[in-house]
Amino acid sequence: MSWVDKLNAYVARSAVGRWFRLEGSGAPVERTGSKFSIELRAGLTIFIAMSYIISTNALILTDSGGTCDCDREEFGATCENDPAYTTCLQRMKLDMITATCAISCMACILMGVLANLPIALAPGMGLNAYFAYTVVGFHGTGKISYENALAAVCIEGIIFFVLSVLGIRQWFARLIPASLKTATGTGIGIYLAFIGLQSSAGIGLITASSSTLVELGGCPPEFRDENNVCTTHHMEGGPMWLGVLGLMLIGTMLLYRLKGAILIGILFIAIISWPRPTPVTYFPYTQAGDEAFAFFKKVVTFHPIKDTLARFHWDLTTGEFWIALITFLYVDILDCTGTMFSMAKFGGYMDERTQDFEGSSMAFLVDSVSITIGSVFGSSPVTAFIESGAGIAEGGRTGITTIVTGIMFFIALFFAPIFASFPPWATGPALIVVGSMMMQGVTQINWRYVGDALPAFITIILIPFGYSIGYGLIAGIGSFVFINSLVFIILKLSRGRIAPPNFDERDDWIGFVTQGGFKQNIPSWMFWLARRNRKPAKALDLDADNVSTNDTADVELKQVTVDSRSEYVSHT
Repeated sequence: MSWVDKLNAYVARSAVGRWFRLEGSGAPVERTGSKFSIELRAGLTIFIAMSYIISTNALILTDSGGTCDCDREEFGATCENDPAYTTCLQRMKLDMITATCAISCMACILMGVLANLPIALAPGMGLNAYFAYTVVGFHGTGKISYENALAAVCIEGIIFFVLSVLGIRQWFARLIPASLKTATGTGIGIYLAFIGLQSSAGIGLITASSSTLVELGGCPPEFRDENNVCTTHHMEGGPMWLGVLGLMLIGTMLLYRLKGAILIGILFIAIISWPRPTPVTYFPYTQAGDEAFAFFKKVVTFHPIKDTLARFHWDLTTGEFWIALITFLYVDILDCTGTMFSMAKFGGYMDERTQDFEGSSMAFLVDSVSITIGSVFGSSPVTAFIESGAGIAEGGRTGITTIVTGIMFFIALFFAPIFASFPPWATGPALIVVGSMMMQGVTQINWRYVGDALPAFITIILIPFGYSIGYGLIAGIGSFVFINSLVFIILKLSRGRIAPPNFDERDDWIGFVTQGGFKQNIPSWMFWLARRNRKPAKALDLDADNVSTNDTADVELKQVTVDSRSEYVSHT
């Protein structure tokens, strides 16, 4: 037995192992295949895969202008000619680097300790862009201020917390049809791969095109225009081919089941990219490259938050404020829900009968608390990260994985120059590989029945093409409701005579909601309300003294089931 095996066995037998249900811990329900050493490696993999958020989130939120301001009549609407404003923006960027690391650290550790899930949290991409460029506007040119937008984020977190405590958020998530949950995981896989193929967070193989929207890119930086579109020399860029090499190396190592394949691939490509006098360097001899290399050379630094801590403005009177709040709510709830359920399914936690996963209630509570705390730090909404799939692919099965990721974000508070300098073509291959792994769920979709297949397909394609998990889910749910409601209406009007030829092959979502595993997920307070409003026991022909609380609710649900489904399934 090696020292690693001894360490795994020792931790598994400890109180820590029993809390996190490691394999061999003796816990009532152990996580199969979970070992302490694997959890450590998986947590580090997740951190490296999502470390780009440290600098990217800071750059995006800094574009909002934050708390900085100037005389806009003198220096223009965007204040770009004001030296004092520029200095303030530099300080704002450092504030946001610290805030991103701090809230990601807290959120990941809370998720690991309380929910015991390998799902990392951090300020979400997409939501931060909406916050910076639509709500607040570039350099504060939007309709509401940065401080007012933070108030909207804070209220969003509080609303989510209340919904999670009441069980309504979980209840809504479980209402999503199984085919759409599976499709969401597949769509996220394509989404991850699409991100990994682009230049912003990937290898740069795919770039924008004015004629075909996207095209093969991979050109050196000097042959790109102001919109980052390749003008000539396609497929000749060194960083792109270095990213392809990383993809092939990770794939080969995974083929031989080498432990830590994804992590090794990321580190290998990153180390090659750090020296300056090479054609694949991450620090070219340009102004941006010089600034990035100067920050990289600091190695150790810490910047306390100075301008963005608890800077709220509670003006709830404008229509723009409520539009922003509602948008944050519905996009974030669908985005986070889709990511969590997809990661749970990818990791093998999903209960197919109840369409729920272990620790879901606490996971949603942690997410809502993290959103509120993040707003105190000055950040846009926090959400679950799809890069968690990289750690799950490495074998992460418990909250230890996420705790390690959180600890790495804490270390990044002091070593941000290093962790913010992983080039996108080093992490991009990992996203592509994880995306390929998440595609395997597509075979579980009910492709035989169009009422299930088409909404699932719409969800799959709109998540990457719409660049939003939330919007993809909205499209899938909307199409599912429309198609199947129309079938239901025709069935009712024809008294069961007109039905699709293969109607029996559908996923029985109605049956799941009314009498399947979903019944066990209804919040307990709803049963309490049902008891208080129920009719006298004699109406049910039952002795009230001999009927328990759960039995009464169960009978009531069965009566509703019979009434609501009898005509719907009478033709079968």
